[in-house]
Amino acid sequence: MVTNITNLGRSGLSDWLIQRVSAIILAVYAVFMVLYLLFHPGLDYATWSGLFSQTWMRIFSLLAFISIAAHAWVGLWTVSTDYLKQTGARFAFQAVVMLAIFVFLVWGVQVLWGA
Repeated sequence: MVTNITNLGRSGLSDWLIQRVSAIILAVYAVFMVLYLLFHPGLDYATWSGLFSQTWMRIFSLLAFISIAAHAWVGLWTVSTDYLKQTGARFAFQAVVMLAIFVFLVWGVQVLWGA
């Protein structure tokens, strides 16, 4: 039996909902990006920069970044609780994963909203 030391009070329903909602957001973002690339065959830096300089695109990208972070956390938390039975090993793995996701999220926000 898995102990709830790193569960942080979440329920299976909230995990399921986070996975589904984040997957939908990521799918919409991916479809948008593919269509944008298809409809702009001669894409240059100015056009690409123009797209990402618009506030709505930055917000959409930020939503995608947050979605991928949430999706990855729930997925890796589930994998770690299924396969890492030792509490210490599971906690260490989850701490590393959480730190990596946080670093990548902060880095993505910095790239997206930076100067």
